[in-house]
Amino acid sequence: MFDEIYHNRVLELAANIPNAERLENPHGSAKKVSRVCGSVITADVILDEAGKISDIGFEPEACVLGQTSCSVLSAHAKGKTRADIIAVRDAFRAMLKEGAPPPEGDFWELRHLEGVRDYPQRHTSTLLAFEALIAAIDNALENQADTTD
Repeated sequence: MFDEIYHNRVLELAANIPNAERLENPHGSAKKVSRVCGSVITADVILDEAGKISDIGFEPEACVLGQTSCSVLSAHAKGKTRADIIAVRDAFRAMLKEGAPPPEGDFWELRHLEGVRDYPQRHTSTLLAFEALIAAIDNALENQADTTD
């Protein structure tokens, strides 16, 4: 199992997570926990006027797989919308759960986690950063709606 899912590129990505610090004044924040392994990822986000991510911060207290997906997500989330992140999350989930091809474009390095497909107990922690970021975006949108009411 170790060689199949914990190969060198996975370990490199996990060790080098961009934006691995909380933002000082985020528009939205969220914390997600994997009950299976205890991984915790907190995401902070700042959105621009068009609803695109202009800044992002993560506090990953996660397993290597969660850190790896967090690294890929964090490196490419700026400039993306909620719909973009959901589309990538859904493609990533389909890769893990249904044997679909890996996401393409900016998120192509999620392919390094294809081996996780054979370990369903690891799927939740591997998707955790996406769930945290989507929840942070939702929180930011709720906060914006509260200030315009």
